[in-house]
Amino acid sequence: MATWSEFAADEPRLADGIRRLLQQYGPGLGYLATVRADGGPRVHPVSPVIADEGLFCFVIDSPKRRDLERDGRYALHSFPAEESDDEAYVAGHARPVTDSARVARLARLHRATSQVDWRLFELTVDVAMLARHDSVGGRARPAVQVWLDPAARRVPEDCVAGPAFRPAA
Repeated sequence: MATWSEFAADEPRLADGIRRLLQQYGPGLGYLATVRADGGPRVHPVSPVIADEGLFCFVIDSPKRRDLERDGRYALHSFPAEESDDEAYVAGHARPVTDSARVARLARLHRATSQVDWRLFELTVDVAMLARHDSVGGRARPAVQVWLDPAARRVPEDCVAGPAFRPAA
């Protein structure tokens, strides 16, 4: 589970492209998918925060927040762009930020009001994807960049990898 900063240091151009799509309307805007208690998906719009120290999301008291508290898996997808079909996707695990000084600093910087019952989550990055849909000769040609956290590519020793599964090199 890499932090946004670790991912951005490893793939700065990809991280910049994802940041641009998430922040194309000003502050972050995207769709956050979480895992409901019954295992189904739950999708809601959110305003992710990309800071030098990571990728964050302020989440109000809601079923979405309870999903993250129970099962931190998430997927974040950029809001559709008006001028193109470009898209960004990040997936990993959300964990509550418990350092009160860090929470206060990010809340102040991103104007999170203290009158609302919210909790700050840091979103780690296991997978990041950027798809650009360029048109060449009237035909759409997607260009897709994918980054996988090197630590997430390792197969645990207690896992048996059959012939159909081979981790990326």
